[in-house]
Amino acid sequence: MTVRIGVTGATGRMGREVIAAATDRDDCEVVFAVNREPDGETVDGVEIEPADEFDSLVVDREPTAIIDFTGPESAVDYAAACADAGVAFVTGTTGFNDDQREALETAGDDVAVLHAPNFARGVQALVNVVGEAVQNLPGYDVELVETHHNAKRDAPSGTANRLLSEIEANGEFSERTHGREGKAPREEGEIGVHALRAGDITGEHEIVLAGNHEEVRLTHRAEDRGVFAAGAVDAAVWIAGQKAGRYDFADVISE
Repeated sequence: MTVRIGVTGATGRMGREVIAAATDRDDCEVVFAVNREPDGETVDGVEIEPADEFDSLVVDREPTAIIDFTGPESAVDYAAACADAGVAFVTGTTGFNDDQREALETAGDDVAVLHAPNFARGVQALVNVVGEAVQNLPGYDVELVETHHNAKRDAPSGTANRLLSEIEANGEFSERTHGREGKAPREEGEIGVHALRAGDITGEHEIVLAGNHEEVRLTHRAEDRGVFAAGAVDAAVWIAGQKAGRYDFADVISE
């Protein structure tokens, strides 16, 4: 079965990568792609259409799934339109507030919705092992450093927040300390969190666990955005056969 894919944010960093990844696969077809200001542009032979036509396109072009990398407000609007049209929704957008996360949850009542802050398989492997490391090293200091390109809007990154949640679920921690300045000794039970923004760095996440005169470092480094796009397309293909509900990337790579 050919999976018919719609792409939002089509001329952005990730939108272009998603279109390239999808058009390169024999089991996928990009049936439309939208952007706020298309200007008659094409990406890998796909004509970019106005984002304000999304509601009609998601009905008329009959996509199997939408892949979204935009912003929280637009992602929520796209998810609602997909819920109305009965189309699965995959998003890697981050920075949602509580109300926006609830809106995604609501869309999942009607269609399959998959939200993941990161579609790299290596990051999922890191999520899987960090909890075990924290359990095995009780009382060790934990610091997390994440680095992204200078245009990234949210900090800490969605991936960092996912890793922090896993750390907190597997150890006894009292708070997150974001950066340090002046007299700022470590407090017992804190997790140090540091966000770096520079150049065109694709994405790096490092967790440091230190104590007992030793340290353990768990690191993931993405060298090309194509790895995220490939994972998002994998998710779109996988979600095509799923019933309404909320999913994450762990569900995709576990099968």
